[in-house]
Amino acid sequence: MIPTSAMRIRLLDRTNLDESYQHSVLISALRSLAALQVVAAHLRGELFPSLRTVADPSLWYQALAFFTGFSHIAVVIFFLLSGWLVGGSLLNKLGEPHCMMSYAIDRLTRMWIVLVPAFALTLVIGTIMQTVDPGRISYAPDNEYSWSTFWGNLFGLQGMAVPRFGGNFSLWSLSNEMWYYALFPLLLLPVIGQRGITKVAGLGACAVIGYFLLFDLMLYFLIWLLGVLFSRIHIDMSRIARLLLVVVLIALAVYFRMKGSIGTLVAATFAEDLLFSVLFLCLLSSLQFPADRARIGNRLAAIAGLLAPFSFTLYVIHYPLIYLAKFLHEPIGTATLSTTDPASLLVYAGLFAAIVVFAYLFHLPFEAHTYRLRRFVKRLVLAPASRSYYSQR
Repeated sequence: MIPTSAMRIRLLDRTNLDESYQHSVLISALRSLAALQVVAAHLRGELFPSLRTVADPSLWYQALAFFTGFSHIAVVIFFLLSGWLVGGSLLNKLGEPHCMMSYAIDRLTRMWIVLVPAFALTLVIGTIMQTVDPGRISYAPDNEYSWSTFWGNLFGLQGMAVPRFGGNFSLWSLSNEMWYYALFPLLLLPVIGQRGITKVAGLGACAVIGYFLLFDLMLYFLIWLLGVLFSRIHIDMSRIARLLLVVVLIALAVYFRMKGSIGTLVAATFAEDLLFSVLFLCLLSSLQFPADRARIGNRLAAIAGLLAPFSFTLYVIHYPLIYLAKFLHEPIGTATLSTTDPASLLVYAGLFAAIVVFAYLFHLPFEAHTYRLRRFVKRLVLAPASRSYYSQR
């Protein structure tokens, strides 16, 4: 049990997004580590046989399979941090002129500046692999490379109306993310709407959208909303209590890993994910104090956080790169790798490093300019609206 003596919980007027605070340092590091975990898990799953099918696995392969088996929890953490950062940021801006339009621009530019070039890269890789005919444009909704699939994935319809673009497995979670971005401001309309019709319309739109969306997607919206809720909660607890909480979280993660987690978020795993989420968010809420950058832990976290600026790019493009590596397996030896030959581990590590480096280089002309694109779009869209708003006051 976590000791509750000297523990105090209070509500915050604003979500604390100060990057100099301890929880922000942890958030940055976790964004990087979660993306690396997902890539490591998917790369192992594509290049090595399943551990369950290996009769006598070597010790090093057992270790590799174990430590790359936390991708499920990594995705849960992604959603919690998204709710904290995205939802918390919107709450902070409520009441500002055109806050909803600004929010929509922020979300679309954040997603599309990565997805559009990533899909273009996917088409190039598909052409190399000869799964795409560059001289023929398809509009078939069941074609993974069609024009309709392209647009469907841009609007979060993969897994419902269209397949994942290019067969990119990682895109399943972006459907959740996009719909959570859309649903959250609609949920706020009954609270912030000034007219009755606006309040009713917000609830009605949520009900209609929720009816048509997948049940599992809507269920895990509660996890995302927990991130928003805890972004407004400050928990004071002792250092010993926090350390015990960390131990409990690690123990839970290991236990869920040994039970055998799955890659996607479904109702069957919701209860354990909910328990982990609440405890994790309690820890995050207890770290809202200025960070001591000189501490060794924060120095290591800062190093890990260096990957955060391109973690989204890494998440989106790693699967097409894995497909390309498998297609080129003959010259570079990445057919199903051996679980007994240590040289296979070197091949795995080399490909892992190559994917991370490529993602960094690929993000430089695109994701690295997210804020520049965002400012440009807001100047085009919001500046005329702001002039009209103040002229009417």
